Order: sequence, then C-alpha cells, then structure tokens
Amino acid sequence: MQVPVPAAGFNNFNYSFSYLCLPDDKNVCIIDDIIRAMEEIQSARVSNRSVPVLQYPITQLADGRQAYIGHQLGGVQSWGPRVRSARALQLTYYLQARGDMMDRVASQWEKSFCAELQHFAALHPKLGLYPSTSSSLRTDFQFSSVLARRPLLASLGVCGVLAVLCCSMRDCVRSKPWLGLLALLSVTLSGLTAAGILNLTGATYNSTYLGIPFVMLGHGLFGSFEMLSSWRRTREDQHVKERVASVFEDVMLRFSGSTMIHLMTLGLAASPLTNMEAVRLFCRTAALAVTISYVYMLSFYGSCLVFTGYLETGYRHGCFCRRVPKPDRLDSKPAWYRCLMYTRYQDEAQTNPPHCFGDWITNTYVKPFVVLLYLVYISFGLMGFLQVTQGSDPSALVAMDTATVSYTRAQQRYFSSYSPVIGFYIYESAPYWNASVQRDLLEYAKGFQRISWLEAYLNYLADRNQSTSQPRENFTRTLRHAFLHQPQFAHFADDIIFAERGQGGEPDVAASRIFLVAKTTENKREEMSVLLDTLRRLSLTSRVRFLIFNPSFVYLDRYAAAVSSPLRHSLLAVLFLLGLSSLAVVEPLVSVWLGLTLLSVQFGVLGFMTLWGVELDCMSVLCLISALGHSADCSAPLLCGFASGRGDSRTRWVRVALEQHGVPSLQTLICYSAALLPVGSVRSNLTRTLFRCLTLTAGCSALHTLAFLPTLLTFLPPSKSRGHRPDGEGQRQEVECVEMNDSTRVVDQITTV
Repeated sequence: MQVPVPAAGFNNFNYSFSYLCLPDDKNVCIIDDIIRAMEEIQSARVSNRSVPVLQYPITQLADGRQAYIGHQLGGVQSWGPRVRSARALQLTYYLQARGDMMDRVASQWEKSFCAELQHFAALHPKLGLYPSTSSSLRTDFQFSSVLARRPLLASLGVCGVLAVLCCSMRDCVRSKPWLGLLALLSVTLSGLTAAGILNLTGATYNSTYLGIPFVMLGHGLFGSFEMLSSWRRTREDQHVKERVASVFEDVMLRFSGSTMIHLMTLGLAASPLTNMEAVRLFCRTAALAVTISYVYMLSFYGSCLVFTGYLETGYRHGCFCRRVPKPDRLDSKPAWYRCLMYTRYQDEAQTNPPHCFGDWITNTYVKPFVVLLYLVYISFGLMGFLQVTQGSDPSALVAMDTATVSYTRAQQRYFSSYSPVIGFYIYESAPYWNASVQRDLLEYAKGFQRISWLEAYLNYLADRNQSTSQPRENFTRTLRHAFLHQPQFAHFADDIIFAERGQGGEPDVAASRIFLVAKTTENKREEMSVLLDTLRRLSLTSRVRFLIFNPSFVYLDRYAAAVSSPLRHSLLAVLFLLGLSSLAVVEPLVSVWLGLTLLSVQFGVLGFMTLWGVELDCMSVLCLISALGHSADCSAPLLCGFASGRGDSRTRWVRVALEQHGVPSLQTLICYSAALLPVGSVRSNLTRTLFRCLTLTAGCSALHTLAFLPTLLTFLPPSKSRGHRPDGEGQRQEVECVEMNDSTRVVDQITTV
C-alpha cells in the first residue's frame, strides 16, 4: 500500500515534493532512514537475494551506515534486536524555505498533502492516518477562539440576567435592574475599547486572550455592586449630588486600591521577571483592559447611577421609568398592578431586615467548624501543591477534536519508548587521543542508544589492531584521511569540525557532536526533565566542556520556572502592597490581612487545580496571576470595613463589615461563576483549563470572604482597645453612626440627639 505524495499548484505551476524537498550535500532529497531500509528489503526480495535484517532501534543500512529508527517505527515486536512486526510508522517530509514565495508554496503543498491523506484514509478506513504540519499547532491553537464565540455570548447573557436580578428589589422605585445591564455594558465597552487600541497598535490576537474578558468582568462587577450597595446606604433625604458624592467617597479608595493590585500583579508578570512571552503579552493586554474598565466604571457607570438616582428621587418605576402613584390611589387598582407598583414612601416607617448570616458565621459554636474547614482546605491545598506537574505538552493548549491532538495521542501511544534525540555537543578542543578522555566520553554515553563518531572510530581502530591511544598527529590523520573516507562512516564528517593549527601542522578537532537517545517509560516528560538536569550538572563538573540540546528542551526550559512563578509573583505583590500601605494613608491591618488572604487563595487554587487534573502550563499560570486581583476584589472591602469599625468587640466589627460588603461580594461571585459555566462546555483543552482554574478562583475567594475571614478576624489581632478615643470624640462618632444608620430621621432629630 502506498500513500501518494501530492503536488501543490501555485501560479499555474505544480510543485512536487522533489522540487520542494530539502536536499543534502549530494543534492538528493533528505528522507527518513526507514524508507531506505524498506527500499533495500523490497529490492532484495525482487532480486531473490537474502533479505537484510531490520534491527530496532538502530539498524544497519546496505552501505554499512548505522541509522536510528526508534522514532520512525512504533509498537515494535521483536526477536532480540530483529524486528518482527510494527504497528505504526512515522514519516517526515522535509521542505525547504527560501523566501516568501517558497514559504507560500510549501504551505500550499502541506494543505494538499493533508487533503490527499484524508482522501486516502476514506478509502482505507482500517488504516489510521494522523498528519501534522508546520502550521497545525498554530491553526489548532487559534481554533479555540472560534469554538468559544457562542459560549462567550451565552456567558454574557447569563451574567446579564443574574446582574439584573441582583440589582432588583421588591420596591419598584429603589430597584435598579437597568444598572445591572449597564454595568455589563460598561465592561463590554471597555473591552471593545481595549481591542480597538490593540488593533491600532498592530498587536495580534491569540487564544490565551480568552481569559481577559473574565478578568474585566470580575473587576467591573465588583465596582458596580459596591457602588450600588453604597448608594443604598446613603440617606434618602439628601440631594442626588450629595448621595453620589457620598458613594464616591465611600467606594473610591477601595475600588482604586483593588485596581492598583490588579495592575501591580499584571505589571510584575509583564516585566522581564517572567520568562514566557505569552504571559507577558497577556498581562500587558489585561492591564490595559483593567485600566480602561476602571475609567468606564467611574465615568459611564457613575453617570448611569446619577440618572437612576434622579428616577428614584422622582418616585419613578425602576424598570418602566413612569411615576409611581401614591398608596391611596393604588387601593383602587388591581392586585397585579399594586404588586408591580409597590414602593415605600419616605414618610412611611422603615424596618431594617435582619442580617442572619453575619450572626450565624460569628457564632461561638460555628467558629470551630469553620477553623476545621480551613485546616482541611490547607491540607488538601498542600497535598495538591506537592503534586504540581509542569504542562510541557503543546497539545494541552489546543482544541480537542483537532489534528494536533490526534497526532500527539498516536505518538504517545506508539513512539514513547525512547526520548527525543539529544545532541551532545563538545564545543572546545579536547584531547580525544587521551585514553582517560575517551573513557569519560564513553562513560557519559553509557546506557543510551547512541550514534557516536568517537565510538565508531575507536571500534574502527580496534578492528585494525591499532591502539586507540595514539599521538595527536596520528590520531587526527587517521581520522581525517582513512576513517571519514569509508562509505559507512562518511556521514560522520558533519559531526566533526577541524581547525587548522599554525606552521602547517595536522588540524585539530575543534568541536564535535554525538547523538544520544534514552529509553523511557510512560512518564516520558518527567524522565526527560530529570535527564536534562542530570546532564547539565554533569557538564559543569566534567573536564570535557560540553552542552546538550534538543528543540524540546526549549519548551521544557520555558516551564521549568513555571512552578515557582505564580508564588513568586504573589510574594512580590504582597511586598509591594505592604510598601505602598506604609506610604499611603491606608490602615496597616488591611495590608497585612489582604496579603495573607492573597497568598492563601493562591495556594489553594494551585493545590486544588492539581488535584483536578490541571497541569501548570501557560494558561494555568495566567489564571493564577489573575486570581490575585480577583481575590483582592472580593476580600478587600470586607477587610476595609473591619479595620474602620468601631465597637465593643471584634465580632461586632465583622458583622458590620458583612452587612455592608458581604452582599456585593456575594453578588459578584454569583454572576462571575455563572458566566463561567458556558465556557466549560467548549471542547478545547485551553478553555477547559481556563474554566477549572477560574472556577477554583471564585470558590476559594468565596470561602475566604464569606467564611474564613469573618471567623478568623473575630479572635485574631488586633486587640479590642484599638481605636480607643476620648469620651467626647466617641460620643460624636456615635451620633454620626445614628445619623447614617437610620435614614428615616431628619437632620433636626439628629441634631437634637
């Protein structure tokens, strides 16, 4: 059975593989050694000669050359070194790229090749064909964005519905459903503005940017719900301008501080401290989007809040904007109309709803269970943290039903017995004729499948009864003029570089290379990482200066620091936070507790995502970086309210903080979590990682904001005596509290008090 190799049509000319192939020194197309071996076997059968033995993983060709075929035959069953059968065959076609036109022709040839394979697979359904081209990874990586378009629109719709419900009340005048949609519109407009700026600056889009809308959504919803909650705490007898001024006075510091934390963490990740370009690009774009979202919230959404405030002052319906009649005029209306137009006028008595959750979570009998839950949280987080693995598989960032995933699975199934070919480069002149140096180099390569010119040359000398330890001139002369002129050893000339010596002496071996392949098991990636570290440590202590390289090492090195990168950024963010709090007028208690909360959330997300099967790849690192800002959005208002509280006990401070900031944080978490649900249905490894990491971020932030912090703050520092003031000042503070809490009293009554 033969697979036809197609020809690519371009400019009315068909380019075949023989024209596009990469030639060798003899101007012959470079093909895989397994093809040459199979051609030799077929030729021997046709001419009724003895069939050459095909060995695995290193076989010998007809010209005497040894060839490594471990990555070309898969699922091999053998009798000793002799191949009995193989279940998979991997072929590589090497194309040349000599300019833009040749690149376009080669790209067209690859498309024609894949189309021909699909047609061939349809004719032979029992044969599995898995093509992979130079553009497959890029195409399949960007395909995640195409698959996520409709789920992102569904996320926007679900979040809009919940935002409307969160802004609605039984009171039709004080209900503000439009503010929920306007908050979402503000986030959308800021995202479009950021995208427009990126397009104008010539930036390119990639699928990792799918996480940016959720960074903006969490931050924007936090600001909008905090402003709405602060508005509802203002006195209704005040003018709209005064109420809006009170809202900005109350929210501005918290919202600006949260934005600063976002920009600080994203800025650190976008700096040269990060060694992944994808992370730097994401964080730069996310920082721009968060900055624009901050401006939109304070300008556009603030203006919308003013408009709805005038509607409330005029007793107009929060949804239909028409004036609500007085209660005496509603008595004659139908029941559905009275229910739709229900409101409470200012002269009616107001009953404050009970805050059951704050009393329950700070109950003495509940606190031990919450502390136990936090210990369980830390235990499972630590268990996952100790099992963190590096996600060095590129197929983990592409859509699921793609050629890249199918090719990677087939390669892992049939071709995982051996590691990638490792280049062992000796980059300085070494005394190869010295017996001790020869022993060291042979010892380094021991245990590997190897293609080594030095080992072949030493065997060549031994077969001719010559000593392997010769003077330099004799050793080099025999190598150049005898060994490399043998047909079976001529290909080793590409592995040796000679340098001329002065005074017409025999050239020295200035540099050389050998190729090593290690036997691996199912944990191929972990074994490669250990092997890489071992060989690198050996290169530092060896007297022969060498380095090792494989193109896959670049990818491994990129993620070698990924395990510590999120925690390093967390620690730097906390240190910056403490430094800024010492310069600004910020309560030091807020900075300390906020820093501890950020570290705890980051630690939990990192541990639980490992237990959920998420590896530490590019996407998960981005989610961990954005988790710092999201956890700050949820917990910072609670900590600010607690630190500014005045009362007889810490429990009272926590209850007041939960009354003021617990509901906005819960609304933000509900809308944010619901927006993530449609993304979890996308058949893409990238979006699956995004969904799991952001879901864990929302869950861990909710636990800290609504359970852990309210409980721990009741019995941990500061002491009860913090903020003690003289009696007169304390009385004035008490009067101010009465004035703010009871909005039905007029100013004259407060003055009398």
